Amino acid sequence: MERHWPRPPVDGYTVDDLFTLPDLPRHTELIDGSLVFASPQNNFHADVTYLLVNGLRMTLPAELKVRRDMTVILDRRNGPEPDVSVIRKAADTGPDQMSYQATDVLLAIEVVSPASESRDRTTKPWKYAAAGIPHFWLVDMAGPDDHPVVQVHELGKATGTYALTGIYHDRVKLSVPYAIDIDLTAIDEL
Repeated sequence: MERHWPRPPVDGYTVDDLFTLPDLPRHTELIDGSLVFASPQNNFHADVTYLLVNGLRMTLPAELKVRRDMTVILDRRNGPEPDVSVIRKAADTGPDQMSYQATDVLLAIEVVSPASESRDRTTKPWKYAAAGIPHFWLVDMAGPDDHPVVQVHELGKATGTYALTGIYHDRVKLSVPYAIDIDLTAIDEL
């Protein structure tokens, strides 16, 4: 069977294309007008995502929601899919919703994967900051026990870029963007 791959427009794809092109694989992202297909995730990625989603929900204020693998529209040519997002509950329109606007995202989290390492470390944080998402976490596998390490960043109002505010190895305990306390060592129980 011969595959017919979509031929990109001269100016690249837009977020409208991302939602209307038929038969795109699940979790396709739009970066700079190019479609980016997701690679299969490994156990570390799945376990860390699960741990973070559950940990963030434990102390979540009523006006917020935690989402995983949802498109965030940054502009007409960029619709990445953070591994985890904290969004304003008012932006949630129901079960058929497929995306959120960057202005509705309070925190975007990327768990570094081998297939997307450069995008997770450089491209996405830069784009999230440019779109005004106030908080960003980058999660890596590190140390002899391959546990998650969380780098917490906050958007500087004067610079419009992220500043590293802390690196967490065993526990993420923060007061912003809300009171958060996540035991990273609980990954051993998953």
